[in-house]
Amino acid sequence: MSDSHAFDFWIGEWDVFDPQGAQVGTNDITALFAGRSAGGMLHEHWHGRGGVEGHSLNAYDADRGCWHQTWMDSTGGVLLLDGGMRDGALVLEAAGERITWTSDGDEVRQVWESSGDDGATWTVAFDGRYRRR
Repeated sequence: MSDSHAFDFWIGEWDVFDPQGAQVGTNDITALFAGRSAGGMLHEHWHGRGGVEGHSLNAYDADRGCWHQTWMDSTGGVLLLDGGMRDGALVLEAAGERITWTSDGDEVRQVWESSGDDGATWTVAFDGRYRRR
């Protein structure tokens, strides 16, 4: 699989659960431009059980050789992340933030970590287990 399609495993309609099995939201990931773009491009639409709604645009930037995500949510949050495949996982990072996606067939795990000490230590902010609807 080419780098531009490394995020294809995330495409789908998902119910998202915390590690204890409680549903925390739903997430719909769609390919943009009906898959006709030269590189992978995805749109995310998150609905959290706590009322937060979010969107992200994700694209493979062939010129820089990396994936980019722009996240925006209903709380006013904005996050710009870059990265790619690392040890079988898709890892996107920004200053003090790291999100890792791993796939095991029809399930995806997304772990969002934050660091206040330039990456010396990390704290899990979100650990979501995605199951296809």
